[in-house]
Amino acid sequence: MCYKVIVIDIILKIISCISYKEVTMTDETFRPISVEDHRTLNNINLKKGQNAVNDALGFPTGDDFEKDLTEILNSNYEEAGESVSVALIDCDEFYHINNDFGREEGDRILIAAGRYIKEKAPADANVYRIGGDEFGIIFKGSLEREEIFLLLNDLKNGYDVKTPDGAKQSITIGMATAGVDASRYAELVRKADSALYRAKISGRNKVAMAKEEKMIPKTSHFTQEQLQRLSKLSKQEGIGEAILLREGLDLLLKKYDI
Repeated sequence: MCYKVIVIDIILKIISCISYKEVTMTDETFRPISVEDHRTLNNINLKKGQNAVNDALGFPTGDDFEKDLTEILNSNYEEAGESVSVALIDCDEFYHINNDFGREEGDRILIAAGRYIKEKAPADANVYRIGGDEFGIIFKGSLEREEIFLLLNDLKNGYDVKTPDGAKQSITIGMATAGVDASRYAELVRKADSALYRAKISGRNKVAMAKEEKMIPKTSHFTQEQLQRLSKLSKQEGIGEAILLREGLDLLLKKYDI
């Protein structure tokens, strides 16, 4: 019971910018990652001076991804008859490439992956290097959700990057659509990450759409004071209580590597 009671306290601390331990990910411990993880990946990349890939590709990075998507979601794209979707693309088992062939070869693979994604993405789509071996695409325009899914499936099927031993590599993709899956940046990215996670654990080399999540009432696990504080926070930030709970629980599970 104690484990469940602390969830809301963690949610409240998130808004107060309390930091948790730095998270690193490999394919062996893949799990959904949060908006903060995206920022951390980008910052680690910059701090370590690992700019060879960014310099070669010239892509906007994780901070730009957040800024651009937030601006789009706050715009009148729906009134203009446009659809907005995001895709998160992960290079499968990339950890082994660095281990087996070295950092330079890992950079070569990432550069080749980025160039391939950019070449195959629609001209009006924006491609980002979020950090590590993850790329992002923002689709804004006339393409519908199902059309984007088919496009991403073709992108996955045509991926032809190979390691020096001739082994063909693969990518896994998660996507979410604004207005259908979520309307806020954090929730939309979380939904795309969850789809990516499902595709990863079900075998990799797949594309997965965000799906409706089954909600189960758990109010008996929280104290009255916690629920009152959650309600106050929800009104203060203009964010639904359920969304805050989901974001906080995801962070809690991530913290304990579940």
